[in-house]
Amino acid sequence: MKTHISVKGEKFYVNGRPVYSEISPGNPDAHGLLMNARFIQGIFDDKADPQRFARFGWDKWDPERNTKGLIAALPEWYSYGLRAFTVGLQGGMPVFTTRNETINNNPFSEDGKEIDPAYLSRLDSLIRAADDIGMVVIVSILYEGQSPRLRDGRVIRNAVTSACRFLRDNKYTNVIIEVANECNVGQFKRHPLVYYGEGAAALIDLAREESGGMLVGCSLGGGDVDREIAEASDVILIHGNGTTRQEYYNQIRKVREFNLDKPIVCNEDSPCIGQLQVAFDTKTSWGYYNNLTKQEPPADWSVTKGEDLFFARRVARGVGIPLEELPFEEQYYFQGFEKNMAVGNRRWLRVASEFPETIDKVCFYRNGELLYIAYDEPFFLYYQTTWMQESVEVLPGDEWRAEVHLRTGEVLDLVKKVE
Repeated sequence: MKTHISVKGEKFYVNGRPVYSEISPGNPDAHGLLMNARFIQGIFDDKADPQRFARFGWDKWDPERNTKGLIAALPEWYSYGLRAFTVGLQGGMPVFTTRNETINNNPFSEDGKEIDPAYLSRLDSLIRAADDIGMVVIVSILYEGQSPRLRDGRVIRNAVTSACRFLRDNKYTNVIIEVANECNVGQFKRHPLVYYGEGAAALIDLAREESGGMLVGCSLGGGDVDREIAEASDVILIHGNGTTRQEYYNQIRKVREFNLDKPIVCNEDSPCIGQLQVAFDTKTSWGYYNNLTKQEPPADWSVTKGEDLFFARRVARGVGIPLEELPFEEQYYFQGFEKNMAVGNRRWLRVASEFPETIDKVCFYRNGELLYIAYDEPFFLYYQTTWMQESVEVLPGDEWRAEVHLRTGEVLDLVKKVE
């Protein structure tokens, strides 16, 4: 292995040097951070009905192709300063299109003691590809949406043990373990061993022991913190879903009040890249989560136009990677009209920007009629929360206009005519 991750206090080191210290001229204030993205479906499969994911330009669902696509995209993400990503053994929910309870993305055997070899092969190839270019993989073991497929606490313990022994036996040095993704939400309620802080802390201890001493943490739901979990963790994993910048800042303050001197890593937030300002100001690591571009299988894992690119550029700016400025008109993008991102006539429209802080509001018009006004990032049409929105019917012949009101008083018109 080429990439060896370690921590000293709140900072991350790779091969003995603070992360980002290799960048010239760089930003010394960013040294030791670990900017990351949620690529949770990197080894995804569905044993229930895989062909429903033959969509978005794919004629056939192919889990191997999905993983290879992510591997191929990693160097581009690395070039913008991304140094880690989260992938899940039980994946995550395609929240816009598919009910989680209908998906079987569980690689564990009935007793939790064995793991589907195909999943492990994909995970191995992904970890090794990341290692080759200097990236860290946050391996998430348990996901609430698949937890009903694990019968009881003994199966939970066996699943954590088998996953960690696999990581140990392959001698990976570029892995951080997340024992559970948001341990205190949803269907984890049926598993007290995961749901309550003392149980999650015990699983963290188990994972550390069975992995041979790898870095371990466990996330909670958006905005939540837990002292016992933080104390048990080597890396304090938090989620910022649903929080404003002020609320996210307060969340970090709460963690710091524990006085643990450990790295704080958000590994799931939203497309709200304005949160990066909080991350850089507090010298903590932040994780981009975009369900539409990166969690609806099959994903286009590349740095796609709009939200992905703007996030990547903000990371690069923050860590000190030189960039050419985009022309002003390219700093704002009316997203959701991409060729393959639709289900029938339903689409998810929003306005993305490299500098969302410059936007006061966005007025959405269809054929001249005002449908909605978005005041908060990420400027969704039919906003629900920072990572969720309702879809809208988009028909041939429609003319859509996003009227973007900037805080300077200037107004931009972004127009899309549907063919």
